[in-house]
Amino acid sequence: MAPWGERLAGVRGVLLDISGVLYDSGAGGGTAIAGSVEAVARLKGSRLKVRFCTNESQKSRAELVGQLRRLGFDISEGEVTAPAPAACQILKERGLRPYLLIHDGVRSEFGQIDTSNPNCVVIADAGESFSYQNMNNAFQVLMELENPVLISLGKGRYYKETSGLMLDVGPYMKALEYACGIKAEVVGKPSPEFFKSALQAIGVEAHQAVMIGDDIVGDVGGAQRCGMRALQVRTGKFRYLSDSCGPGSFAGPDAEELTGANVHVLFY
Repeated sequence: MAPWGERLAGVRGVLLDISGVLYDSGAGGGTAIAGSVEAVARLKGSRLKVRFCTNESQKSRAELVGQLRRLGFDISEGEVTAPAPAACQILKERGLRPYLLIHDGVRSEFGQIDTSNPNCVVIADAGESFSYQNMNNAFQVLMELENPVLISLGKGRYYKETSGLMLDVGPYMKALEYACGIKAEVVGKPSPEFFKSALQAIGVEAHQAVMIGDDIVGDVGGAQRCGMRALQVRTGKFRYLSDSCGPGSFAGPDAEELTGANVHVLFY
């Protein structure tokens, strides 16, 4: 395997996942992963352009950024690419009125969206709102449409909180796909359009960027399909027995190690 410096030659931009890479969410605002605050500070103090690229769909960007700042991170709302604002843009452009199967924490992002007489469904990580009644309501809306549209904010299988692993939106999205015989439109990782929007925000080409995340499918696989390099950290949802990196990706150190000897290859 080539040395780190060789594998990262020509990198001008870094896309950073948030959950499982910078912090584990949970009660009391979650916990920063050891060394991640310092790693972000070093990255932002380097020659590299940095963008935060998340599938977080239980919190608005404002709430998420506020939480991260309280944990010590140097981050602003304008530096975050998240699926809810992207979904709102799609809804407006296509004249779609969604039935929202989402968490109350992200509902404010959809405040300017017409939800009367729904002609599509938007599903996100709704947490406790994934009740039978709410899932069935979404199912009924889709089945009554001549051309049903299901928009999913990401399609992750699970993620890690301080209390343990939690089901993500993916399993619920798949249930509606199966029941309705349709295919969801994914807004968020691993959608190529989502990665492209993050790259455009920092003005770098895919071959000049590396994605750092804990999800072998959403982060690593999605980045590779866009022509980026990808690094999977051994924190968050990473599982030694189930995760393996594909061609063009490489398993990296955890965030604590990224603040030490290995991180200099990203700077110099």
